[in-house]
Amino acid sequence: MRWGLDISQHQLTWDELVARARLAEDAGLGGVWVFDHFKALYGDPRGPSLEAWTLLAGLARETSRVRLGTLVTGMTHRHPSVLASEVVTVDHLSGGRVECAVGAAWNDSEHRELGIPFPPTAERMDRLEEGVQVLRLLFTEDDATFEGRHYRLEGATYRPRPVQQPHPPIWIGGEGRRRTLPIAGRYADAWHGWASNPAELAEITAIIDRAAEDAGRDPASIVRASSLSISEPWDEVKANHEWMAAGGISYLVIGWPSEGQRRLEEFLEQVLPTLA
Repeated sequence: MRWGLDISQHQLTWDELVARARLAEDAGLGGVWVFDHFKALYGDPRGPSLEAWTLLAGLARETSRVRLGTLVTGMTHRHPSVLASEVVTVDHLSGGRVECAVGAAWNDSEHRELGIPFPPTAERMDRLEEGVQVLRLLFTEDDATFEGRHYRLEGATYRPRPVQQPHPPIWIGGEGRRRTLPIAGRYADAWHGWASNPAELAEITAIIDRAAEDAGRDPASIVRASSLSISEPWDEVKANHEWMAAGGISYLVIGWPSEGQRRLEEFLEQVLPTLA
């Protein structure tokens, strides 16, 4: 099992975020994750919420080992060509430690407040699928051409190439059975999402596997990732880890607990070493 930490930038200052990222690195965790929202999702709606990709660029210079990513970047938030340039930039600033995790976006009220178009669900799914293809083309090819319904490239080249070859891992987040999971099966290097029990996880895995096979891909090449709350009693936390690991989850993102840093440190020092 690989582990990451969601450092939850809602309501936090830059110095607090650096401290959390360094805590994760010092603890030996493999990843630090932020969210891609422009407003805090809880607490004071007027509180700070630093933008994701410029934040990752800063954290790249404040860390040396942990991998860095968003859970997840909404494809509606930026044109995928702009996102590609941001991902490659952070890849260089971090020495090849960035993850490119994307989703269809969901926060209607945030989009509306900030004047960002929020298309219907079907169009957002189309944009996600086209956007992933645009990202991969710009990461890997010169003079790329793409003709989609929503995005297009005309002899496009972006330089420099990513540090990671052929490109930073592309994660797709979400649990939608009709569109999101099949898109993950066709394109993702990693899937991230949630299941409430082993049966639901098995259902999700089967959809990803079928889509991968239909696309001529090896389903086993797709990392399956989820998140682990550590606010429950430790026996429950351990049980949740056990069934997710048994169901094929190989990467868990620890949610920053509402109880604060002491709870996280207890998990890292006393519970994590006992998990297989």
